[in-house]
Amino acid sequence: MKKKVLILYTGGTIGMTRTENGYAPQSGRFRAALDEISDLRASELPVWELTELEPLLDSSNMTVHEWNKIARAVAEQYDRYDGFVILHGTDTMAYTASALSFMLGNLGKPVVLTGSQIPLCEVRSDGRDNIITSLLIAGAGRVNEVCLYFGGKLLRGNRATKYSADGLIAFISPNYPSLAEAGITIRYNESALLPKPKGALQLQLLENVPIGVLKVFPGIQFSLFEQIMTEKLRGIVIETFGAGNIPGDGGALLPIIEKAFCNGTVLTVCSQCPQGAVALGTYETSNALKRAGAVSGLDMTTEAAVAKLYYLFSCGYDKETVKRKMEEDLCGEMTAP
Repeated sequence: MKKKVLILYTGGTIGMTRTENGYAPQSGRFRAALDEISDLRASELPVWELTELEPLLDSSNMTVHEWNKIARAVAEQYDRYDGFVILHGTDTMAYTASALSFMLGNLGKPVVLTGSQIPLCEVRSDGRDNIITSLLIAGAGRVNEVCLYFGGKLLRGNRATKYSADGLIAFISPNYPSLAEAGITIRYNESALLPKPKGALQLQLLENVPIGVLKVFPGIQFSLFEQIMTEKLRGIVIETFGAGNIPGDGGALLPIIEKAFCNGTVLTVCSQCPQGAVALGTYETSNALKRAGAVSGLDMTTEAAVAKLYYLFSCGYDKETVKRKMEEDLCGEMTAP
């Protein structure tokens, strides 16, 4: 019996058409574009069906609301299909992949996000191969997690980050190996895959919790950011230098962080370096963060750290539990120390 795969089309470059104001997604046009690709009717492919979410979005407009719609759509159709392909814009694809990896607990089927750098309506579009290979992966049932396929590589969704704005190799996974590579055949890296879970799918929708991201730079004046550290801010990801280092700035940061900590804000430290891990306290310049109660994001991407904060607060955990779980590997998003 042939496998069945559901394609969820959310918008993004892959389905955009030319308009007088530039490329834009247009409802109802994408199905016709797929019908023109004869290979999508090949016997090797699983049976697939298409659902178009409303409204179609450029991925820069994705929010927690859209993440909930996508996750709910997967959960509602989970028993009817063997796998899922989510067509998504590239700009925030890694954020959505990270969020879904936490939201879809006990996932026992492939959920593959993909898209393209060139619209499907153009002759040189990379979307054709990305869709076909994603369908094969989703139908094969070899992976039991949210992943991202692009440019010949299958990456763990919460380990991926966008690397290029205009290259066809648009995503990398700097701290975790590829789950599979598509050449003449699709070669799976069995040792990198998550094991098949026990139990039913567990859907956790997200609340639109106030979360921020602060990127440290030379000469930063931390006092300018003090006003955002209010009791309303539940979590913040600080992108530091190297292994968690920050400028001293005359000790101005420490009281700001302590104020945020007293307000209940969870501060997670990630590195601006794509590869490697945060090690708070290794250098003197990271001690202020550690003493003030910040937690280490280790080798998590910023995308994964943001999604994880949304998830943990949406689960209803208190601040101390969120802090503890931010340093625990929940679904393959980090390398546990």
